[in-house]
Amino acid sequence: MIRSEIIRDIAPILRDQLVVCNIGLPSQELHMIDDQASNFYMLGTMGLSSSIGLGLALAQDKTVISIDGDGSVLTNFGTLPTIANNVADNFILLIVDNGSYGSTGDQPTYAGQKTSLAAVAKACGCETVIECQAEETGAVLKEAIESQKMTVIVSKCESGNIKVPVITKDPVVIRDRFMTEVARRNA
Repeated sequence: MIRSEIIRDIAPILRDQLVVCNIGLPSQELHMIDDQASNFYMLGTMGLSSSIGLGLALAQDKTVISIDGDGSVLTNFGTLPTIANNVADNFILLIVDNGSYGSTGDQPTYAGQKTSLAAVAKACGCETVIECQAEETGAVLKEAIESQKMTVIVSKCESGNIKVPVITKDPVVIRDRFMTEVARRNA
């Protein structure tokens, strides 16, 4: 199972949540599979999906799910201790770990070699960390939402990409419709 198959599988679960999605192909895949005003697509700034998602979770009460990749988390390694030390029980970090920098040509990451992002998250102090196989992601994500506890999920999957169109929405439009949706849900 590859990342796009995970996103297709969890799209119905994501529909009722606020979602901050990782730069590049993950955002393009989610946009193509199930574009929603409640999805914030990262069009730049590799490694900041988890940071933006945590900030949003700390600022309001609705559940926030950040979809990040192993390459992005490795790029912004400071995000895991920041998450551990700023607990927001309405925050879920879903790391889709395909062992590669999928958006830039599938170059291998260290997460595909010796580095365990689940072990790193635990070592940083994250209390609820679950590593699962790609096929289990939907069930694990549902349980995390229901638990109402900050959770880091590391979903191990195969490397690979599908052809997806680029997101043609203006970044300002993406931001504004997302902010409007956040305000509506918190009204």
